[in-house]
Amino acid sequence: MGKATGFIDYKREEAQERNPKTRLQDWNEYSAPFSDEVLQRQGARCMDCGTPFCHIGMEIGGATSGCPVYNLIPEWNDLVYKGRWKEALERLMKTNNFPEFTGRVCPAPCEGSCTVAISDPAVTIKNIERAIIDKGFENGWITPRIPKKRTGRKVAIVGSGPAGLAAADQLNQAGHSVTVYEKSDRIGGLLMYGIPSMKLEKRVVERRVNLLNEEGISFVTNTEVGKDITSTELNKQFDAVILCTGAQKHRDLVIEGRESKGVEFAMDYLTLSTKSLLDSDLKDGQYIDAKGKDVIVIGGGDTGADCIATALRQDCNSIVQFGKHPQLPMARTSNNLWPEYPHVFGLEYAHKEAKAKFGEDPRQYSIQTKKFVSDENGNLKELHTIEMRKVRDESGMFVYEEIPGTEKVWPAQLVLIAIGFEGPEQEVLKEFGVHVQNRKVAAEYGKFETSVDGVFAAGDVRRGQSLIVWAINEGREVAHKVDHYLMGASTLPSQLAM
Repeated sequence: MGKATGFIDYKREEAQERNPKTRLQDWNEYSAPFSDEVLQRQGARCMDCGTPFCHIGMEIGGATSGCPVYNLIPEWNDLVYKGRWKEALERLMKTNNFPEFTGRVCPAPCEGSCTVAISDPAVTIKNIERAIIDKGFENGWITPRIPKKRTGRKVAIVGSGPAGLAAADQLNQAGHSVTVYEKSDRIGGLLMYGIPSMKLEKRVVERRVNLLNEEGISFVTNTEVGKDITSTELNKQFDAVILCTGAQKHRDLVIEGRESKGVEFAMDYLTLSTKSLLDSDLKDGQYIDAKGKDVIVIGGGDTGADCIATALRQDCNSIVQFGKHPQLPMARTSNNLWPEYPHVFGLEYAHKEAKAKFGEDPRQYSIQTKKFVSDENGNLKELHTIEMRKVRDESGMFVYEEIPGTEKVWPAQLVLIAIGFEGPEQEVLKEFGVHVQNRKVAAEYGKFETSVDGVFAAGDVRRGQSLIVWAINEGREVAHKVDHYLMGASTLPSQLAM
């Protein structure tokens, strides 16, 4: 795969990025494409490793290792190295419905389990993937695939995130008539409103949605099941229903002063900002504005980083990100060995931007927020914290304890809570009457059947908050099961079919 000695001859080259200070002036994607020459050189680094762990797609140590959609990575790396781009695209599209999304926003667990990464920097799989699909669109190789015949079966999909769209794409290609219902005004779920344009420009999402529409999929927006249409109506109109509503119930920080004006959920902040940007180029003022404010983001994940990037573009006065964990090590430790996902220190795009603007990394580690304090008008003015340390309790379990004397008061007029999600919103699940376990739809992976006949579930609504690539995996697999349910057999591919 690739050049036999490529991983020795060539060094890993990192993705090109626009200058942080320059890109803070707009909302365009921060990354820039590699040249074909560089991409071929990077493709050459893919070694003939015998067992390509890059596409094992499994969870090790609580994190994803390898590609959950089982991308044929060595094959298309080799084809890129040889300059056979169209063939590389064909191999890529066999397993991944939306590589333009994963090639931009997936955390690339495939690179963490790349065999080269045992002793050297991994192959730049994610950048090559994005380049293949972008070249496919640029050269007109991607055109509408209109099914030659229809089965007469109808499927409703509730939710238009990556799981719903992947299921819709697969079932439409099987000849079923698919209608996707979305409660928002635009299709895409978190792809549209949960991920800012700097990481995933919305023209990329709209391009794919328009293509799916041309291929015969119907999209219905501004429609919430249980309010605008009932489950009874859907069950009467369709032969099967798939719930792909995600896991959007925010995890809250219930502490003193939570009611202060200026304490917001991160996803609300990101959603309103992107919607206003798309609706009016931010002229309507229908968003939470960080301009001139001291902003604190509570939560150390990707959503928190996206909040930093957004607040910087709104010209905040300062920005800090709190994380409860200690700073990650610079290299893998003995309890995080290959092929596990590497839990190592790194600078996300937003952290680089904050450092460029304010001169330092905005992250603070091992911090616990104790309370919010507002002024006489109820507006947030500050928050109080204390530092934490990780220790073992009497049973040997790791716990966090406060460090006396480390109390601190931080000025803040806007706090964004980005500590994850509790699970799916329950209203739609109650509407369908499906069995719920631990707040998630009870539907076994591989079967995806709920307790209600003809109603299936896939993606975060079933597994909880997860990666986009897992959502695509589940969308593809539930489509196989629904096709089998409708037809008695399925022609759709499945990694789980025996």
